[in-house]
Amino acid sequence: MLALLLLSLAAHSFALPLPYGDKDNRLLAEKYLRQFYGLPAGLRGRQRSSGDFQAKIEEMQRFFKLEVTGNLDEETLELMKQARCGVPDIGEYNHFPRHLKWQNNNVTFRILNYTPDLKKSDVDSAIRKALNVWADVTPLTFKKLFEGNADIMISFGKQEHGDYNPFDGPNGLLAHAYPPGQGIGGDTHFDEDEDWSKDSSDYNLFIVAAHELGHALGMSHSSDPGALMYPVYSYDTGFPLAEDDIEGIQALYGPNQKHRKVKPKPGPPIRCDPMLSLDAVTELRGETIIFKDRFYWRIHPQMPEPEQTLIQSTWPSLPKKVDAAYEYAEKDIVIIFSGIRMWALNGYTLVDGYPKYIHKLGLPKEIRKIDAAVHIGDTGKTLLFTEEKYWSYDEATATMDSGYPRSIEADFPGMEEEFDAVSYHYGFLYFFHEHLQYEYSLSSRKVIRIMRTNSILNC
Repeated sequence: MLALLLLSLAAHSFALPLPYGDKDNRLLAEKYLRQFYGLPAGLRGRQRSSGDFQAKIEEMQRFFKLEVTGNLDEETLELMKQARCGVPDIGEYNHFPRHLKWQNNNVTFRILNYTPDLKKSDVDSAIRKALNVWADVTPLTFKKLFEGNADIMISFGKQEHGDYNPFDGPNGLLAHAYPPGQGIGGDTHFDEDEDWSKDSSDYNLFIVAAHELGHALGMSHSSDPGALMYPVYSYDTGFPLAEDDIEGIQALYGPNQKHRKVKPKPGPPIRCDPMLSLDAVTELRGETIIFKDRFYWRIHPQMPEPEQTLIQSTWPSLPKKVDAAYEYAEKDIVIIFSGIRMWALNGYTLVDGYPKYIHKLGLPKEIRKIDAAVHIGDTGKTLLFTEEKYWSYDEATATMDSGYPRSIEADFPGMEEEFDAVSYHYGFLYFFHEHLQYEYSLSSRKVIRIMRTNSILNC
């Protein structure tokens, strides 16, 4: 059965219930749940059990780690409207529940044609690199054929391209692949109506190929949002396998005994982990954005639960690790720091001319990273913390204030000397240090209370 790659740079939305009387939305949801979650098909005109419908909504929400309400809310409906994979998400409804795999560890592949979007050598490199992702953690080897039938036949096509599973034009379905088997088994097709690239400018061929070739080797989708086999496209060209991917492929083929053990990329941080620490916190147009490893949480006053997303799914040009961030609302920008560089975001768009070096702000050259940053709207100053010192930057004049750096210990008595992140609300600074956050009164110049870091995430 066909496996399709989900493209989802999903629109951000709220988990607010929608009226069940909206016929179009209801029909869309029933079709989606029949196809991917086993909702029984009913005759037109027959009243479907609202209990069955709600139960399937809940299954879908659990898989995508949405708030489980059983309601057809906006967030759930928007996800249903995204182009996605043709394989059901819940295991018992999977079209190929048996562990399909290649019986021979020496798998052949052949590239039948090439996209004009890239040089032939770039396509060859992307496919070989994608196969090596799986070879690094298994005994599998891949031999390229230039004629005849291979186990995995790779091609680019558009619309109806010969397998009676047509593509849908630009955007939407990016590619599809068949699980191991005779005939069409293992074959992997890419939609030629997409724009393919070797970077983040368009759909990255290596990333899509690595996902699809996982299907061609017998992998199904993962519910881990950090996994390569999660049914969502995101730009991440480092080692793409998470622990869940490695466990899945090794359950089929075993580990690679010849190579050093590959360290998987870290999984998503657990929101209510009592020992959770943060990398950065900032506001963004009324929302709170909290960075941790390759992910960020988005908190909106109307959202009952924080939403977790890969950083590079939203901002492909940002680094995978953020050191500090702050919002300067007067110019509607958010400044992101990583190492000696900084980026400026206008909402979800990178501002032209960035990244820049942090020393453009007036910091001395010996400063190699910013630990934490916060803008205080009442004063127009941005405080930049690094180790035991901090600087004050005047946003209006775009200059560093004289007399800095100053001592954190001297100016913020009772505080730790180093912070992971800082935020500001209504006269209070919130300093985050490891698994604790300190509410600090600027007027009283003292700590008012100490809380768990994860309390900012409604834990």
